[in-house]
Amino acid sequence: MASVIFRSADKSLFIAGKTALKRFVVSLFKKENCSLGSVTYVFCSDEYLLQMNRDFLQHDYYTDIITFGLSGKGEPIDAEIYISIDRVKDNAANLGVSFSNEICRVIFHGALHLCGYKDKRKSEIATMRAKEDQYLRLYQKQVS
Repeated sequence: MASVIFRSADKSLFIAGKTALKRFVVSLFKKENCSLGSVTYVFCSDEYLLQMNRDFLQHDYYTDIITFGLSGKGEPIDAEIYISIDRVKDNAANLGVSFSNEICRVIFHGALHLCGYKDKRKSEIATMRAKEDQYLRLYQKQVS
């Protein structure tokens, strides 16, 4: 059975409508025709995620999200997704959107990576943004 888990590392996060959001993430995988086993979202600080970025990816910069796929090819998706609450707050302020909107975008972004979407090239970034927007609209319609 597919599951979505929210955990806190060194920073806690209150998400209104957490159960509905988890169900929506499961539905995102279904809409993308991806078999989901389990995905664990771990919410943390900038410093926590920076250290993970250094240790596991040899990158020495802040990021809002790191996604680790843990399953083999052809198996249901099992993964851990780490999200910096500090980065999401800063991004929301810089973009002029609510924290709630931006945390959902980043949550969907991680799921979309697991479904095979990339964001290195301009064309990939455009596709990823369009997918994020699509799922944000669907989610907002569902919860309103």
